[in-house]
Amino acid sequence: MGTGDGESGGVTGGGLLSGLVPLPPIQASNVVRGDDLEGKVALVTGGSNGIGAGVARRLASGGARLVLADIDDDAGERLAGELDATYVHCDVSRMEDNEAAVAIAVERYGRLDLAFLNAGISSGCGLGEDFDLRRYRLAMGVNLDGVVFGVHAALPALLAAGGGTIVATASMAGIVGIPSDPIYAANKHAVVGLVRTLGQDLQSRGIRVQALCPSFADTAILGEGKAVLERLGFPVLEVADVVETFMRLLDSEDTGECWFVIPGRESQPFAFRRAPGPRA
Repeated sequence: MGTGDGESGGVTGGGLLSGLVPLPPIQASNVVRGDDLEGKVALVTGGSNGIGAGVARRLASGGARLVLADIDDDAGERLAGELDATYVHCDVSRMEDNEAAVAIAVERYGRLDLAFLNAGISSGCGLGEDFDLRRYRLAMGVNLDGVVFGVHAALPALLAAGGGTIVATASMAGIVGIPSDPIYAANKHAVVGLVRTLGQDLQSRGIRVQALCPSFADTAILGEGKAVLERLGFPVLEVADVVETFMRLLDSEDTGECWFVIPGRESQPFAFRRAPGPRA
């Protein structure tokens, strides 16, 4: 939770208690704003479809240069052609794939300003008789390791650019319980905790870290669940609504926030209650 020394340029651990004394923030020399995207370089994981593709189109329309990272090669190549972007095959559960995607961004465009760590899947199993170890490992690998590895891979390039922004797609499942997929809720809660911590930890290095927390959105991850939600009368988000919130959180002056996106409500950072502190 501490920061590395100035010579190494890295971020190193300072012990469990180091984060209790917040570091004074410094003015970042490189801030990504929604209305100033011209020439910015963004990496989007899970960028071939759904929320990733929607955000990629919006960033490209503002003049950003993009690296789209995904395992859906056909869709990714098509979208990259549409946006004059670069596509790279990337299994985010593999550290080396994350590092390669960042390296391509730096080699192709000279820098990295924004990492949108968006790739995600449902687990498709519970913890009872339907537990499936392979699916559990896959979901944790994509949804949690994909963010951890993505942050680790992106940090050197962001620091070299003078700062920047990391956005991780969590979910409302990272804020409330989801009985239909407890494994998904577990890894999304972990992403929320990571973002809240890194927001404080990296602020002094000029890097903002935010979480995007949509409820059920109209993407492939819903699968057959979309029909169930429609029968129950539960509103499903349009991808455009999630993209709009993404653009708003870029302009936030704060960091470590978790922006909810819920049908019929104005998106904003979720207000976590303060935890009770120790009594002397």
